[in-house]
Amino acid sequence: MTSKLEALWAAKTRRDEWWSSFVTAPLGIAANYFAVECDWITPNRITLASFLVAVLAAACIVFGGTANFVAAALLIHLSHVLDCMDGQMARYRKISSALGSYADRLTDQVQVTLWFGAAGYAAYLQTLSIEPLLLAFIGVAFYGLRGYAKYVAVEIGMAGDPDFLTKLAASRVRPVTAGLGFGLRANLWWLLKEQRKIIEFDEGVFIFMLGAALLLDALTPMLWVFAVSQLVLGLFRALQHGLRINANTAPSIQK
Repeated sequence: MTSKLEALWAAKTRRDEWWSSFVTAPLGIAANYFAVECDWITPNRITLASFLVAVLAAACIVFGGTANFVAAALLIHLSHVLDCMDGQMARYRKISSALGSYADRLTDQVQVTLWFGAAGYAAYLQTLSIEPLLLAFIGVAFYGLRGYAKYVAVEIGMAGDPDFLTKLAASRVRPVTAGLGFGLRANLWWLLKEQRKIIEFDEGVFIFMLGAALLLDALTPMLWVFAVSQLVLGLFRALQHGLRINANTAPSIQK
């Protein structure tokens, strides 16, 4: 039992986001403890299931109402647990593929657009103000800018240095400092350090933030946080990558 849990923990994404680190990824490991033994459950099928659940969550947001908002919050978290499970399973079974990774990341981007677009529309219906729609548009656009700036930086880096990707991969390696086999103090210290990731406003934070907003019926305030955070981080990442390209370095690319 312990060796299996250790193998699943090792398959967990090292650079997990804030909410993923100590909620959805551990839930994914718990579910995978049983799922990895089922041959008919594959990483690609889990990716598809995660996306379909995400689409259903977006539909619940659009339909509106307390019951639908609660259902959407639960479905969003279920989608993210599944999103954690597919990569864990692929690494555990040692069947990771470039196509699977591509599909996983592509669906992640699409579902963020669906969720916040739906939230903007639902808030518009509540307020009859265009403000939530503009906030959702700004947030999604600048979240997309973060990914696009990363893509451009990698493309330019590869064009200037044939070993760019090798250097980039080496720069992203981090030692394991917590988990099974580590003491309580090490795990508590890891948990404390993980909290700083909340200011990065990545997908894991979106899951927590959107789920809380749906349960509290506070969509417009959440959209303000989403729009401002992505505007600031989108411009910051674009400037950061531009400065590193200008300095002709091989940085650790972040989204």
